[in-house]
Amino acid sequence: MDPVSNSISLSAYWRLVRQNRNFRNLWFAQIVSEIGDWFYTLAIYNLLLQLTGRASSVALALVVQVLPQTFMGPIAGVVNDRLSRKRVMITTDLARAVVVLAMLLVRSRSTVWLIYPLLLIESSMWAFFEPARTATIPNVTTDEDLLVANTLSSTTWSVNLVVGASIGGVALALLGRNAMFILNTLSFLASAYFLGRMHFREPHAEAAAKIKASYLTAYTSVIDGIRYVRRDSRRLALVLIKTGLLQIGVSWVLFTVMGQRVFPLHRMGLDPQSSGVLGMSMLMGARGIGAIVGPLFSARWAGSSESRLRLGVLLGFVAIGVGYGALGASTSLWQACFCAILAHSGGSTVWVFSTTLLQQNTEDKFRGRVFSAELGLAMLTLALGSYLTGFVIDRGVEPRTVSMATGFLMLVPICGWAFAMRLWKVQPAAIGAQFE
Repeated sequence: MDPVSNSISLSAYWRLVRQNRNFRNLWFAQIVSEIGDWFYTLAIYNLLLQLTGRASSVALALVVQVLPQTFMGPIAGVVNDRLSRKRVMITTDLARAVVVLAMLLVRSRSTVWLIYPLLLIESSMWAFFEPARTATIPNVTTDEDLLVANTLSSTTWSVNLVVGASIGGVALALLGRNAMFILNTLSFLASAYFLGRMHFREPHAEAAAKIKASYLTAYTSVIDGIRYVRRDSRRLALVLIKTGLLQIGVSWVLFTVMGQRVFPLHRMGLDPQSSGVLGMSMLMGARGIGAIVGPLFSARWAGSSESRLRLGVLLGFVAIGVGYGALGASTSLWQACFCAILAHSGGSTVWVFSTTLLQQNTEDKFRGRVFSAELGLAMLTLALGSYLTGFVIDRGVEPRTVSMATGFLMLVPICGWAFAMRLWKVQPAAIGAQFE
């Protein structure tokens, strides 16, 4: 078995943030922008459900948000492998600030259509930003700190979800949607400021030829990236792991509907609409708590052992299946929240471990393309899950049934990854030969 590191601890996270200035600024940028995003997301989904009364409108919004990440992936990958990833992140942050501010134009049912093109533009920018951020982490940390950095990033995302969903639900009920849009605009400007304070080498940009428009249309660089992944079936398996995270797309629609229709939180004399918002925010917050707990404990167990990272992915898929299956049988909001915690502790473990494994097994000059492809495939699954969830709920299928079905469907990635783990028992030469 691989040696297990005992360095994954709270002191390791603190040391990384305190001593590594570049990672600290990247981390600060993540904090401010993601909290703003959660405020903004609650506002968008609540607005759509309120004005249209259809779960499919929320599902369509999520599809519009994630599909650009699939179709823009090849171009985003080439750009991030040939230009400064720091500049890509700053540029997309500034563009998203303008787009989110334009959401203030949506004031009635007659203007609700504006949400979809604005979401499309904003999501296209995120398709460039997120692979750049993921590919940058190995450039600003050491190999020993890579799992620590990824775990902290994932845990921060989860804390931001808890804070954004819980406080955001209250803020949305009390302050209104326009305040949420303004706060998110400011968060993107703050993120760009912190990113601008980073100073680090980007070997991929120094070695790459100057980017030309032909690179974006000829797809030569894209084909090179595909060949790079196919040369090793283990790397291909790692790229495909996140496509098994079906519950991400399901949760956005399912938790929104469950909060409104199944588990509204009646407190403080609020009207039914506000009670539904609080129920939704509690479920989203529980999802965030689970995403915090998962990597914090599993990363300490896995340490630097690749074999444990691979096993952790399998156990994470199992936790998702059990959690969503039990969620469908929950009789109270608190039971539902516990099930969401279990399921998403598994989901966040899968995300962190698969990211770390792929970073460890990908050369810097290919990281932009590899992570763009991985993200694009994952977002395609997310879009499919969210659309189908909205589709079946609008046709009378109970949310509880959808939850149970999601748990059952997790058998597909469980079995798929269990089979893929056998690849690490095959000699490397034989693995490469399978795809030559």
